[in-house]
Amino acid sequence: MARTFQNIRLWHDMTVLDNIRIAQHYRMGYTVWDSFLRTKRYKKGEANIDTIAWEMLEAMSLKDYANEYPPNLPYGLQRRVEIARAMSVKPKLLLLDEPAAGLNSADVDGLIKLVRWIHDNYDITIWMIEHQMTVVTSLCQYIKVIDFGATISEGTAEEIQNDPKVIKAYLGDDTI
Repeated sequence: MARTFQNIRLWHDMTVLDNIRIAQHYRMGYTVWDSFLRTKRYKKGEANIDTIAWEMLEAMSLKDYANEYPPNLPYGLQRRVEIARAMSVKPKLLLLDEPAAGLNSADVDGLIKLVRWIHDNYDITIWMIEHQMTVVTSLCQYIKVIDFGATISEGTAEEIQNDPKVIKAYLGDDTI
């Protein structure tokens, strides 16, 4: 399992490449002593981490930004870096917490294409918390609507959009 955050959480003093590499270190395959002594196991582990990071940079169209620092990138690219970092651990479940938060309409379109591409090219389940209905209806096969912690509706985009409980919760009713 891997996740992204509503508020982007990248290391600003590390390059894009290093932000993706860091996700790999939980399974580095070498010990602190291997690192200190620069053993063969250390070198092999680091080479593996580099390979995965560069593959993810290529897959997510971030290769040109590998040596850039996240604060120097537009917000949409920062979001892409965060998703690339999550994907680099090769999860079976990807949790996206409001991935469209703060994005302009062009970046939202890019996000929709990216998430659809991830779904089509990786054997992965994607769960998303999102408030932008364009994103939800474009991507989600199954939607669960929650209002004040309680489920008020579940189903396809069409079913959700026509559910009177959802309409009342999010648009109000005639008494207002």
